[in-house]
Amino acid sequence: MQQEARAEERREQQEERRAKQERDHEFRLMSMLTRVLSSSRGTEDQSASTSRETFPVPSTSQTLLSCLLPNSAKTVPSMLWGDQTAQYSPYLSRRGNSMRLHQGILQEGYNQYHANKHDENSNPHVSLPRSCTLMRPDMLHIEPAFLQYPDWKGHSVLQEEVAKFLSDYCRSPKPLKPENVVVMNGCGAVFSALAATLCDSEDAILIPSPFYGVITEDVGLYSTVKLHHVPLYSQPTGSDVRPFQLTVEKLENSLKEAKKEGLNIKALILLNPHNPLGDVYSSEELISFLQFAKMHKLHVIVDEIYMLSVFNETDTFCSVLSLDGLPDPQRTHVMWGVSKEFAMAGIRLGMVYSENGDLVQALDQLGYFHGVPGPTQYQMVQLLRDRDWLNSEFLPENRHRLREAHSFMIEELKKLDIPFLHRSAGFFIWADLSKYLKEKTFAEELSLWRCFLKHKVLLSCGQAFSCVSPGWFRIIFTDRLHKLQLGLSITLIHISVPVFL
Repeated sequence: MQQEARAEERREQQEERRAKQERDHEFRLMSMLTRVLSSSRGTEDQSASTSRETFPVPSTSQTLLSCLLPNSAKTVPSMLWGDQTAQYSPYLSRRGNSMRLHQGILQEGYNQYHANKHDENSNPHVSLPRSCTLMRPDMLHIEPAFLQYPDWKGHSVLQEEVAKFLSDYCRSPKPLKPENVVVMNGCGAVFSALAATLCDSEDAILIPSPFYGVITEDVGLYSTVKLHHVPLYSQPTGSDVRPFQLTVEKLENSLKEAKKEGLNIKALILLNPHNPLGDVYSSEELISFLQFAKMHKLHVIVDEIYMLSVFNETDTFCSVLSLDGLPDPQRTHVMWGVSKEFAMAGIRLGMVYSENGDLVQALDQLGYFHGVPGPTQYQMVQLLRDRDWLNSEFLPENRHRLREAHSFMIEELKKLDIPFLHRSAGFFIWADLSKYLKEKTFAEELSLWRCFLKHKVLLSCGQAFSCVSPGWFRIIFTDRLHKLQLGLSITLIHISVPVFL
């Protein structure tokens, strides 16, 4: 026993020495970067605008910013899948070929990250605190009912807990009804099911751009429903008071354009808090958007998946479910899930709340294809019930880490004179890297994105979010500070400095 204890102690000492060596190496990189940047700063163009709006960003510890790729990672292909000539398969239908050959920029980047993740044996990345509810012994207890076919909308006990949870955290003026809750295997499945049940294949949905690009596939792969973009611009115009501001006027204009193109618009998608902008809509803004939709008899799908990730203590999230009297409750549907704020993307649990009984019945039919396993539902019930842990430990710690990581990243962006949106929700900073483009085109933006990937740093370029202005990138900052430092140092040493010196 003593020999084993001594051997274990030696292993721990070796591991600690190795970890210290890695940290020292990271700090040497940072020091070298500082010297290089300080010597190069005198050669940079000093005419850059000084009036830049600063935008905040948030996050737990689940994510992808300087999700660094190891040195063994494959190099980026010269073209995205979508750029290559489509090879039609005779074995598949037209729909099947379309699905097989579709590859967006976000998927391409994530595939390369996922195939070769940065590994840090000396400090394993733990998404949730060790006191997490999921680690309790009673999480392994499974009641027999959870091993049988469920109600496809979700077991009644989970519907009840979701209704209570949303009532509390969305600050609903009255308790939400469990029978209006539908649970599916992820918010992507919820988007797909809503598109199929609210729209026909020739219909379209309004969505302000930029927006989280995967929604295009969510609503289109199965149902062939198209998105019609409401373009938002980096420079405020007209009555705008901030960059990329959504207004009813812009919604009206895009709806008119869609009708001129012969499109039948059936719904509007709102992201609140917004991905990638980080905007949090005020109650006045939400009501104006909902009234616009009611006037035109449009459904409104509100994705509130980042609702618990508003990390600035001076800002308040306003849920659609907190409004006292919706303009059109039968056409208002609110989504939420556990993948982001609980760092549980692999659990695959998304939900929608709607007072439209017909919609709930239709979603119930699709639930056969999108059901959540009973044991997972049981675990989610226990998690959502554990309010003491959520309110006293997890959420405060999560917001603290978001603020800390966000503050670090925005200070670094300021030092580099990089414009960014200063927002206080979500896991990301929307930053303008257009000064690193040889010319302001989307081709150059894509080239810069590939350059980031080549040097093992995963960012997402603006065209992946259908941004109309080249050069904007989404930076996910939700990681440990030393990882952010390492990612930033690698990015600037291998990309910015060689290109511009």
